[in-house]
Amino acid sequence: MDIAKSDGTRINDEITANSCRLIGVDGSQLGLFGIRDAQRIADDQGLDLVEIAPNADPPVCRVMDYGKFKYQQAMKAKAARKNQSRVEVKEMKFRPKIDVGDYETKKGHVLRFLKRGARVKITIMFRGREMAHPEQGLNVLERLAQDLKDVATVESAPKLEGRNMLMLLAPIKGAFDAEPQKDSESNN
Repeated sequence: MDIAKSDGTRINDEITANSCRLIGVDGSQLGLFGIRDAQRIADDQGLDLVEIAPNADPPVCRVMDYGKFKYQQAMKAKAARKNQSRVEVKEMKFRPKIDVGDYETKKGHVLRFLKRGARVKITIMFRGREMAHPEQGLNVLERLAQDLKDVATVESAPKLEGRNMLMLLAPIKGAFDAEPQKDSESNN
């Protein structure tokens, strides 16, 4: 059987050792065999002889369907990538002289992002003479951090970078788990 591979595993005629410890299809140890005998056993079953531990003395080889094995490995890797959590960073921009209504709306958006598990980068944008009063932007950030202290932690404290002041919020694990129960109790 001719199978393309890129992981450096030696199969069938590529195995260079004279003898090997052979493992059967079912995982049972068959013992020490010469490579030709091991290859004959694999061929009789219509399978591949795969070197799985080349550095052992003698090398360990297994009788298996290499194509099926590679497919299963690819599926495991795909499942692992699927279950891997990707942390998303959302950004919300504020102005230092933000009105109460605008502040509440943007705070709601930040809360929604946090509920979805995303980290949120809060940016205060200064224009013109607003740079003379960075404490106004700091007050907005501190107020937001205080309002969201039950559900978020300040991952990076407010800092001024050029004309922007930045702060990073991260959701607290389990902070949103208790909320749906409160809603269902109030509906009863």
